[in-house]
Amino acid sequence: MTRASGVGSWPGTRSREAVVAVRDLLGDGIPHLPELPGRGVGADMVGRAAGLLAGLHVETQPYGWRFAGRPGHDEGRARALLREDLDELAEAYDGWSGPLKVQVTGPWTLGATIELPRGERAVADHGARRDLVGSLAEGLRAHIADVERLVSGAEVVVQVDEPALPAVLEGRLPTASGYGTLRSVDRSEVRDGLREVLDAAGERTTLVHCCAGEVPVQLLRESGARGISLDTSLLDGARWEQVAEAVEAGVTLWAGAVPTSGGDWRTARDRLVGAWQRIGLPVSALADVVVTPTCGLAGASPSSAVAALRTTTDLASALTDLAAG
Repeated sequence: MTRASGVGSWPGTRSREAVVAVRDLLGDGIPHLPELPGRGVGADMVGRAAGLLAGLHVETQPYGWRFAGRPGHDEGRARALLREDLDELAEAYDGWSGPLKVQVTGPWTLGATIELPRGERAVADHGARRDLVGSLAEGLRAHIADVERLVSGAEVVVQVDEPALPAVLEGRLPTASGYGTLRSVDRSEVRDGLREVLDAAGERTTLVHCCAGEVPVQLLRESGARGISLDTSLLDGARWEQVAEAVEAGVTLWAGAVPTSGGDWRTARDRLVGAWQRIGLPVSALADVVVTPTCGLAGASPSSAVAALRTTTDLASALTDLAAG
């Protein structure tokens, strides 16, 4: 059966409303713990993940997040916002049994965003990269344990968000001065670091989300991710071929096929099925796909966000019928 899910973020600032809305809209699919970056510092994807880091501390500067020597107000706010969300999750999912997805920003996007005290991005320093991977893996283990303690019937699904991954691999990140670019990080180091974070989820279902058109599909497979979450509207022919190889190898496609504005499920169906057939995959295999909006919904209006998830669930139903023949 094709299932519906969301990418992660949601509009607004009220945690309870967001958690309940996602639960009600995706209860027959794979609901998720929504992220509300509209609440400001600490609720953004980087700050939220930085608040999970074990043994590392962060603070904000006018230009963004930076590692710090001790805990501070900004880190405390990030942790407090996450605790609030988990409290609302526990109440909304009391008695729940089934899949429940959580999202965390991956080590390479964190390293590309958080700066060292001396002013360069953490991804530029080998030791900082190593420490960040280990810290995030440990923090993710604790986070999963918290979710499972609060929602005992949850089958936790872990999504690692890596929008900056292509820029890290290709050496496209600007230096602090802005006059040059940082050296690319070796592909094997990127793969192994991502694998270490994914391994923190143990035997649970994992996926990596990357909304860039130049997504490194093969690397994501090699990292051990059980699923890949992509904006399918950005994929060219070559990357669709890589998706086909991944699917045939047993990787689940989380297809970002619904515009964040919602749109018509028939149009989304025709585009996805057309691409699916062009790469030679059987229609019956659409039963294993998870469909989502193309990206997070934080930038949408509340009504558009609801419409997008409703379109996503309609698309999942249509693909289920199509796959069944």
